Formats: sequence, structure tokens, C-alpha cells
Amino acid sequence: MEHVTGEAVMGDEAVASAPARRERRGRHARVEERSHGPQGVHRPYIVRNIPTYDVLGEESLERIEAAADRILAEIGIEFRGDPVALDHWRRAGATIAGDLVKFPPGMLREILKTAPAEFTQHARNPANNVRIGGRNVVFAPCYGSPFVMDLDRGRRYGTLDDFSNFVKLAQSSPWLHHSGGVICEPVDVPVNKRHLDMTYAHMRYSDRPYMGAVTAEDRAEDCIEMSRILFGADFMEDHCVILGNVNVNSPLVWDATMTLALRAYARANQAAVIVPFILGGAMGPVTNAGAIAQALAETMAGCALTQLERPGAPVIFGNFLSSMSLRSGSPTFGTPEPAIGSMVIGQLARRLNLPLRCSGNFTTSKLPDAQAMTESTMSMLAAVHCGANFVLHSAGFLDGLLSTSYEKFVLDADLCGALHSYMDGVKVDDNELALDAFREVGPGNHFFGCAHTMANYQTAFWDSETADNDPFEKWEAGGSTDTMTRANTLWKKRLAEFEAPAIDPGMDEALKDFVATRKASMDDAWY
Repeated sequence: MEHVTGEAVMGDEAVASAPARRERRGRHARVEERSHGPQGVHRPYIVRNIPTYDVLGEESLERIEAAADRILAEIGIEFRGDPVALDHWRRAGATIAGDLVKFPPGMLREILKTAPAEFTQHARNPANNVRIGGRNVVFAPCYGSPFVMDLDRGRRYGTLDDFSNFVKLAQSSPWLHHSGGVICEPVDVPVNKRHLDMTYAHMRYSDRPYMGAVTAEDRAEDCIEMSRILFGADFMEDHCVILGNVNVNSPLVWDATMTLALRAYARANQAAVIVPFILGGAMGPVTNAGAIAQALAETMAGCALTQLERPGAPVIFGNFLSSMSLRSGSPTFGTPEPAIGSMVIGQLARRLNLPLRCSGNFTTSKLPDAQAMTESTMSMLAAVHCGANFVLHSAGFLDGLLSTSYEKFVLDADLCGALHSYMDGVKVDDNELALDAFREVGPGNHFFGCAHTMANYQTAFWDSETADNDPFEKWEAGGSTDTMTRANTLWKKRLAEFEAPAIDPGMDEALKDFVATRKASMDDAWY
């Protein structure tokens, strides 16, 4: 495995430097201290120390793969408006009839053999590089919401200020590893120019990895060019620094907007994340196995196209299974069927030896309430157990992805913190077995003040920043606050205290000049 600066790998072989003891004590000081230890910002990503959960046996997996092969060979997938993509498929041996492409069984799997099983996405701060694939897990914020929401101002259209705020919140969270992409749509900026401001915000207010635009080929290329300014063109020829999240137009259509962006990233040796968006009963069948087979077919085709564009380009096998209310036709998120479906998608991705993007903190709730966290936890645990390597929508997802919530962002990031400890698993060594503590305490006594507890208490348990664990009377005397109110206070505090990571002034000016020049080269367009 490629070495990542600052990595604290979990497991028996892990070596982590102990945090310096601080004078301040109490809950806030304890949380702050631990957030700068091996569980926090010095862990640029998680190396999972628990196994994945395989729900289907070999016979069932083979039946799903055979169904996907039949979809590809007998029904086919349309590639609309991109003659270069059709030429790629023709040369690879597919059957072409107009925009419809049919694939011989096994063809896509053969093409996908050139895709790397793991790769590093580099950050401008090398200590924040992330490794995607294998046992590695990367948490990134939510993506694509046109609205934002908080307890003070309610639901409203997102602005560039909101977007920058969410980049800052992601950067300041010890439990997120990635700056993400379109955390919310800044609708106060013209559609054809907002990608420039968003990419600059990621580069200026974060020193973690980030994502670029996919809404047009030239916008994708702008984001790639800005990355060349930040990292150097030569470096990018051999290293991934930016991701592009592209969606299939399910069912069974790849449109030119997505394939042109996909090929732009692959051509530059940058990673495309290939994601069907299947709403069961609308863009796919209501039955789980059928939706999974469809997802496999659509995703393999997109991943394979990256390899035809540039063999060896990094690519992520993505998935977005969802359900819907068949009474109203409304999408539903955080439901059990897509969650268990994600487990199967994980098995299929591992059989292809590809990195996996799956699941997230999904919910249809309109508030960061009990429904929101129940649904989010179901989806997030599915991501953990299916073996997802890149988890988009890890923080902020609300209102069926129509809104990014400030409070939900904080609550979700807190859940991500708990999942760091969860994926650590159980370490077994002399200290963990604590036999000296049993000898000191003996039968019938307590462990509060024993030497083992004093030596381990600062890092023994994950400590939530949003939960209230005080006795009822103390909670009541403190104002009887709920989690939404505590999260409201916390995000405001983080933004008030935020300090942007340092950036070379010359580099910053070059990025600003590029943005200004590109904006001046085109009229505003709001579509």
C-alpha cells in the first residue's frame, strides 16, 4: 500500500503517537484533545478493522451477474449524443445500432481489468491524502441540494456564502476526510460560472481532497485546469487529485452530458465516480434483485468507458439504490430495502476488484429529528458493512436530498465520529485485556480510580459533541436543550472560530486570475 503522510492505521500493527496531556479538563477539553489524537484530524481516512458483511451466497450472486449480462446483451444501453463513446464501444467489440449499444457477455469485465483496485487521491496538504479502495473508508459531505436549512432561517435556496460555510464546516470536522463537491447549489451564481467559485472555495477553505463539476464537459475541464494550477500539470499526469461524480440516466441511458464529463476526467487520469440513481418503481424495478442487476449493468458500462478512454485511469464503482412511496410517488430514503441491497452491491464490486462508493446519511425527514437520524443510521451502517470505500452524503443530507441542513451536518459528522471507533473493531493486547486492573481492583470494587483506568480514560471511549449524557436535573437546569439546538450552537461556534488553511499567495492569485478570466469569457447563463 502506498504510504500516506500522517496516517494512523488501525489494527494490532498500528502505531499512533499519544496526544500531549493538556492542563484543561472537562468534557469540552476531553473532546478537543481526542479530536487531535489518532481518532481525529491526524487520521486522514479510516482503515477498517472489521470485516464486510456478505449477505448472498455464490449461486445468488451468479444469478444477479447473469441477469446483468442479459440486460447488457439483449436489451442494451443507449449512449446518447456522444459519437466518440460509440466509437470506443465499436472498437471494443460491442454491437451498435444508432445510440443503442449491446455488449457480449464478459466484455465489460475484461475491459475493467485495467482499472486500479486502489488509488490515492492527493490533497494540497499531503497529510490529508486519502486512499480509496481495499480496507480504506473515506467520509465526504452531501452533494447536490438546491436548498439549505437551519433552525434560525428555515429552508431557502443555497448561496455561495452557504456553500463556503459548508466547506469550512467539513474542514473543521475531525470526522470527515474529504471536502466533497456540490455540498449545496449556490443559486445566486450563474449556472455556467458557479463551478469556478465552488472549486475555488474547496481549494481556499480546505486542504483536503475535493470533487469537481460534471454538468458540462468544459466545466469539468475548468476544474481539472484549476487543479493543474494547484498541483502542477506534471504531477497530475501520474496522480489523482480530483473526483467527478457522474450519474446514469436510469434506466439504461448514458447521456452526453455525463459521458463527456466522465471521459474528461479519465482522459486527465482523474477519477470518475460512476453512479446509477435508481428509484425502485420509477427508474428501476420495485424488486431488489432486479434493481441490483440493473445497477450492476449500468455501472459496469460507465466504469468500462473510462478504461476505453484511458486504460488504468482510476474509477469508483458507485451505487445509489433508493425506494419510493408507491402511494404518492415520492422518493423515500433511509429505508431497509436499499440498505440491504447495498450489501449485495458491495459483494459485486469486490468481485470486480473495484473501489466502491455506496450509501450515506440518507433521510426523507424535513428536520434533523428522530426520523432523520433513524433513517440516516440505517443507511450509514449499510455503507459500513457493505465495504464502501468512498461515502458521499456523509453529512448534511435532509429533505430527500433537496436540502443541506447546518444542524444535520453537525449531527451526521458526530455519527461519523462514532463510526471511526466502530470500524476500529476490538483490539486484543495486554493493555486491552486489563489483567493488571483486575489484580488491583479485585472482586466487588470499582474501576473508576485504578491505574489502568487513569492511563486509558482519555481515549477509551468515543465522546459525542452533540449528545447530552448529564443527569436529568443538570440537563433541565441547563435549559432542557435537544440535539437540534445543541447542533445549532455548535455549527455557529465552528464558523466563528474557523481559520482557513494557509495557501501560497502566488498560487491563490493564479487561481483567482483563472476564475476571473473564465468568467469574463462568457455571458451569464441560468440554465
